[in-house]
Amino acid sequence: MSTVTTTVTELPESRVKVEAEVTPKAVEQALLDAAKVLSRDLRVPGFRKGKVPPPVVLRRYGREAVLDEALRRSIGDWLAAAVDDAGIATVGEPHLHIGETPKAGDPITFDFEIGVRPVATLGDVSTLEVGRREPRADESRVDAELEQLRERQAKLESVDRAAAEGDTVLISFVGRIDGEEFEGGSGRDQLIELGSGRLIPGFEDQLQGAVKDEEREVRVTFPDDYGAEHLQGKEAVFAVTVHDVQERRLPELDDAFAEEAAGADSLAELREEIAERLKEQDEAAVEREFREAVIDTLALRAEVEIPDSLAEARAGELLERTLHQLSHQGISRELYFQISGKSEAEVIAEARPEAARSLRREAAVTAFVAAEGIEPAEGDLLDALTGPAAQQGTTPEKLLKRLDKQGHRDELVADVAEQQAIERLVERATAVPVEDAKARGLLWTPVPGDEEDTGGRPWVAEERAAAKAAEEASPETSADGDAGDDED
Repeated sequence: MSTVTTTVTELPESRVKVEAEVTPKAVEQALLDAAKVLSRDLRVPGFRKGKVPPPVVLRRYGREAVLDEALRRSIGDWLAAAVDDAGIATVGEPHLHIGETPKAGDPITFDFEIGVRPVATLGDVSTLEVGRREPRADESRVDAELEQLRERQAKLESVDRAAAEGDTVLISFVGRIDGEEFEGGSGRDQLIELGSGRLIPGFEDQLQGAVKDEEREVRVTFPDDYGAEHLQGKEAVFAVTVHDVQERRLPELDDAFAEEAAGADSLAELREEIAERLKEQDEAAVEREFREAVIDTLALRAEVEIPDSLAEARAGELLERTLHQLSHQGISRELYFQISGKSEAEVIAEARPEAARSLRREAAVTAFVAAEGIEPAEGDLLDALTGPAAQQGTTPEKLLKRLDKQGHRDELVADVAEQQAIERLVERATAVPVEDAKARGLLWTPVPGDEEDTGGRPWVAEERAAAKAAEEASPETSADGDAGDDED
């Protein structure tokens, strides 16, 4: 039996209000669990620390205080249980309201409003024609790969001339502030690439024009945000000795290079190998692009309303997901916005078109699942868990049982059904050459660098259609069409 029962009321703009009630038994269990946690820091004569019985904890703190702790610890799980019981696909964060503190033996009640995935009405999906480009490996991409390979094989050679940007100098240096050497300000036999920006601003610039065995005085000011706080904003003078000037030289593109760099018999053979590998990579990219365009085509044939508030809520979710991933790399929320140079509101506003697209796609695929009656079998669920189970050092069967116990089976079923639906759609879709797709107004995914770069983005197509309709209805449009230039 579920610990939470719910009643759902539909609201405008794809929102719902969920009224939830937590069973008295679940409330009392949460109360006891909270009392056990509080007992860890409670000292009561006659009891060992951490062994104070819950009834004593309740008397010492008071039922209401312990219940507050229980609510703080359990509300997240109860919210998740309420969403599961209500059977809704949520979008954004809930606006939560908790009812009055219950008496002993009474349930806890709370309610919340939240956005939900909109419902789509499918159009004709008996035939889906989608533009699909041919995989390719342009000569320019082969040339770029060869150039990268040359860069990796480049060697430094001493030169008898003045150092210029791009050269590498071998130096030793001693830094002083107010005539005194400072910690970290000295180095011997350091290789510095001029123009790399690795050193304090201005340091590398003052080494340009230097020659071997020259001694130079370099004056710099440490930035105000320099990592070592005691050096921030300080002026320093470095005595620099240039031991050598080296030039980075690339190998010649010839058969000898092909053999040394990649074990190929000739440069022509190396070019062929690179072209084949690039084409294989592009074939995988074409598959992904076609898959995405098929889903977008399905979405465009569906009737679904995406309120602005819902798109904004999804954009907020996308941002929070990004911030969570970046936090594992040591990038804080504040640092992210500092690096982006944008406010949270600006980032969300920019993400709204993509958020609306994702909602439209999800709604369309969900409608297709229902229309096709797609119901994954037990074996399908186990197959989907093979990878995650291996990563966790368990079996798919045990992982599925764990998900059942945690109440997450329905989420897995929905995910697998969605993937099966997409596979079915891709199998049914008819691939059309990109030129034909362009001429017939079908969706297609452009190659980076093409002049037309909106083929695979349905929201752009909708915006264009709306703009054209508005243009045709406008009394200000001139008879010869000058006011209706079709430029992006």
